[in-house]
Amino acid sequence: MAPAITLAAEAPTLSAANTGFMLICSALVMLMTPGLAFFYGGMVRVKSTLNMLMMSFISLGIVTILWVLYGFSMAFGTDSGGVVGWNSDWVGLSDIGLTELWDGYTIPVFVFLVFQLMFAVLTPALVSGALADRVKFTAWGLFVALWATVVYFPVAHWVWGSGGWAFELGVIDFAGGTAVHINAGAAALGVILVIGKRIGFKKDPMRPHSLPLVMLGAALLWFGWFGFNAGSWLGNDDGVGALMFVNTQVAAAAAVLGWLAYEKIRHGAFTTLGAASGAVAGLVAITPAGGAVTPLGAIAVGAVSGVLCAMAVGLKYRFGYDDSLDVVGVHLVGGIMGSLLVGFFASGKGQSDVEGLFYGGGLDQFWKQCAGVFGVLAYSLVVSAILALLLDKTIGMRVSDDDEVAGIDRAEHAETAYDFSGAGGGAARSTAPATAARAESKKVDA
Repeated sequence: MAPAITLAAEAPTLSAANTGFMLICSALVMLMTPGLAFFYGGMVRVKSTLNMLMMSFISLGIVTILWVLYGFSMAFGTDSGGVVGWNSDWVGLSDIGLTELWDGYTIPVFVFLVFQLMFAVLTPALVSGALADRVKFTAWGLFVALWATVVYFPVAHWVWGSGGWAFELGVIDFAGGTAVHINAGAAALGVILVIGKRIGFKKDPMRPHSLPLVMLGAALLWFGWFGFNAGSWLGNDDGVGALMFVNTQVAAAAAVLGWLAYEKIRHGAFTTLGAASGAVAGLVAITPAGGAVTPLGAIAVGAVSGVLCAMAVGLKYRFGYDDSLDVVGVHLVGGIMGSLLVGFFASGKGQSDVEGLFYGGGLDQFWKQCAGVFGVLAYSLVVSAILALLLDKTIGMRVSDDDEVAGIDRAEHAETAYDFSGAGGGAARSTAPATAARAESKKVDA
């Protein structure tokens, strides 16, 4: 009998289809940062609109440069103690071959690194919503650079980097429930506990100035989230990316309905802001779970998270922390719920064979999820608070009281979002004919 022949596994080869798909996904995730800027920009008062837009946009500049210089190496380089990565060949990205493939996948390293770059850009931008109306732009820029370096890059390695402690433990985070949303939400809480409340918090009305802008931002986020989630499988040869795409839509829809139902029961109305916030809450919650649950599981994840996040946004008034645009209530709570619910709804038929409690797998995965959730939460909360305290004690984090009351847009950017006084402007066109008509009417009466 001839000896058995063992065939070596074929080495992966570059896939033009997966490469193109991932480049599109990267562009979709990039769009989420301007979408977030519009979402947040519509939620603040007129006098803070431009500052809110700029706090998101500056992340595109700062984090991109840091990612090229050392961020990618820290997040995905060779592991050191399960805490951080490093690869000197990746510093500056000058020693990466154009067709060099990423870690057993069919896409180039450059494609993977630009996809992950967009995650790194978005995450600190999420934090900005908690700090509306009161933070110096220079201090914010320094915070973004420091926070990305000592918080985001290491946490990304924990969760997704080979050798990272959460990755090795088996924590399931498909696209960023811990690394992005819990990380950003905990950071937001840490910073606002240091810098304090806005002037007039719980006294003055601080309603959104443009709900259409909020809805536009939410729509762009929802659209970009398909790339954020489905792209995180780095291809779709086995259908898991398609499952994640479907679950993204399903969970967001369920969360919209859950949030609005809670609002109607609790406050007696279905609000536009509630619909937009509910969609984001569902998208946040399905981000870690969508590759592990079925579409029915996604409905449960979205609905539960929509209701709980709607309840959580009111906690700032009860406990007195000024989370301006509900980053803690939506991103921290939504990220926690989505991550923990994996331990109950993982079906064993998606990204892995791990089964949650409701599918006969017991609580083993739930406890792993708890470790990932609370490990990231504690680290981000404490380190973010320390960074904010250091900046506050050195250059100062907050604008002056006068600038805050007058409007941070003029103080920090020397601009305003809307100009109603320009020659030939809408106000002039609409009031002049009416004034003339009233004058003519008085002449006739006389």
